[in-house]
Amino acid sequence: MARIKLSFPDDVFHFEARMAVRITDINGANHLGNDALISMLSEARARFLVNYGIQEVGKDGVGIIVTDLATMYESESFFPEMLRFEVGLMDFNKYGGDFVFRVTREQSGQAVAMAKYGFVFFSYRDKKVVPMPESFRERFAGH
Repeated sequence: MARIKLSFPDDVFHFEARMAVRITDINGANHLGNDALISMLSEARARFLVNYGIQEVGKDGVGIIVTDLATMYESESFFPEMLRFEVGLMDFNKYGGDFVFRVTREQSGQAVAMAKYGFVFFSYRDKKVVPMPESFRERFAGH
C-alpha cells in the first residue's frame, strides 16, 4: 500500500486543544499508540464542537457521523509530553466534509501527526445520510 500523504493549508485551522500523553496511552514500543492518538483526535473534535456550541446529535436526531479516517504519523510521542491539536474543517460537500488535524509537541512544535476525518450528517431516527444543515455550512464555510 502506498503511504498516505496529508497536508493542509495553515489557514484552515481555527481551534486548538492541548492534551498530555498519559501513561495509559503508551504502547509496547514505549511511545504513543495509534489507538490512543485516534482517541485523542476524537476528543479534540468533540472539544471543537463544544467550543462552537454544536451538539454531536441535535434534538431532531440529526448528528455528525465519522465516515473515514486517514492518519499520517510523523514522529513518536512519549509520556508525559503535552500535545497541541489544531482542528479545522474543509472540503464541504452536500452531506458533510472533513475535520482536519495537525498534532505537534507543544514545547518544540515538532510534528507528531496529521489526520483527516471524513464526516456526514446522519439522521439517527431515519437511519440515513441527510444534507448538511445550512446553519452549519454558513458558520464554517468561510473558515
